[in-house]
Amino acid sequence: MNHLVSPSLLAADFGNLEKAVSMVNGSMADWLHLDIMDGLFVPNISFGFPVIRYVKKASEKPLDVHLMIVDPDRYLERFRDAGADIITVQYEACTHLNRTVSEIRNLGLKAGVALNPHTPVALLKNILPYIDMVLIMTVNPGFGGQVFISESYNKITELRGMIDRGAYKVLIEVDGGIGTDNASSLIQSGVNVLVAGNSVFNSPDPLKTIERLKLLT
Repeated sequence: MNHLVSPSLLAADFGNLEKAVSMVNGSMADWLHLDIMDGLFVPNISFGFPVIRYVKKASEKPLDVHLMIVDPDRYLERFRDAGADIITVQYEACTHLNRTVSEIRNLGLKAGVALNPHTPVALLKNILPYIDMVLIMTVNPGFGGQVFISESYNKITELRGMIDRGAYKVLIEVDGGIGTDNASSLIQSGVNVLVAGNSVFNSPDPLKTIERLKLLT
């Protein structure tokens, strides 16, 4: 399949979200990525439900929602109702991961699992049949603008092998330090979805940057 591009709204101008969402609507992007942070699982706070509902009304793209929060099970239905199309939870935040991803799917959504940089992909062996996507964090989660962790390539290659051997229909998404300088190498390593924040929204021409990310091979 052709790779997907999911611009991260975390890097946009929070004072003009309507303009940012409108730009993504008019771009070649496939999804719109929202990082949800609670100040506990990660040392930052981002979007709440009112903002997600607002973005949902304005967006013409599916909402790719990444929950960097403790005890995400409490809020799954509320995120669905706010407009999430895909919900990704952190492996490290879920005590009963199978139950969590099953509930996401029962809500009619795609289910993803994210791994922090220090978490081995081998831990996903028994959950791959029950999910739609794995998000490999290529920086330590919590803040945008960090430097890509090069060890991530090994994790991506290992995960691609696990997915292919099991013939699972699971996408690999990456988030953190992604731009036109490394996106092609990531795609060749087996990545299906590129999350790009600063490289898009801090670009002189965000539309052109999204186009370049989308057309890379």
